[in-house]
Amino acid sequence: MLEPSNNNELPPIPGKRYFTIGEVSELCEVKPHVLRYWEQEFAQIKPVKRRGNRRYYQRQDVLLIRQIRSLLYEQGFTIGGARNRLESENSKEDMSYYRQLIRQMIIELEDVLRVLKK
Repeated sequence: MLEPSNNNELPPIPGKRYFTIGEVSELCEVKPHVLRYWEQEFAQIKPVKRRGNRRYYQRQDVLLIRQIRSLLYEQGFTIGGARNRLESENSKEDMSYYRQLIRQMIIELEDVLRVLKK
């Protein structure tokens, strides 16, 4: 079910504010235990924790996790290399992040267009 694929095949991110670890796992095609590990390794991943220590991720967390996934699984970075890349100033210019943002915007605009056509 959670077989790695390239970013073009990742499911679109639904238009909601918070996502459970299970939802993020499916959206990013990464198992929940990997997400919990990445939280320890990448300080930028900060899910909101609610009662029972349940994690709730926001949209920017999902995009960041997709970027980390791309760095590790597609571009061949190590954990340390991916961390350095994200912490460097060049990370803001990272094309995989912007491609992901643009792809998500297109999907959301197409959804709006479908609603308007009804």
